[in-house]
Amino acid sequence: MPADPDRLAFLTQTTLSVDDTQELVEALQARFPQIVAPKAEDICYATSNRQAAVKKIAPASDLVLVIGAPNSSNSLRLVEVAQRLGTDAHLIQRADEIDPTWLEGVGTLGLTAGASAPEKLVREVVDRLSDWRDVSEETVMTAEENMIFKLPRQLTD
Repeated sequence: MPADPDRLAFLTQTTLSVDDTQELVEALQARFPQIVAPKAEDICYATSNRQAAVKKIAPASDLVLVIGAPNSSNSLRLVEVAQRLGTDAHLIQRADEIDPTWLEGVGTLGLTAGASAPEKLVREVVDRLSDWRDVSEETVMTAEENMIFKLPRQLTD
């Protein structure tokens, strides 16, 4: 038990699973009703948006491929989100990592990318898939990302 349970606060890591984070926050708030939450949502907007998109596409997909690095927390969370929904999912960095046997019996493939994966890699994966099958694309948007980050004053002066 903390020395003063009325003087507690919490922050969360930006790339945690949104669902896991919510469960932890609810447990903290139940145990310590006076705990202070962050002034603003502290889960990265890109992480939240991509996890919401995977929740939407995974149930309609036979397989989900996530483009991202194996050390990317937000990319790994996207794989976990799909798997928790019962959809097979794999993390790949490049198109050449796709195992063609993964596509056996797959009618609908969901494709997403971690927050730092460039669009060029997404196009590379789509192009590789089209080498093996007829591909039609459907974009699923759950949020529009239009965040603008200002440069620090020291860099603009």
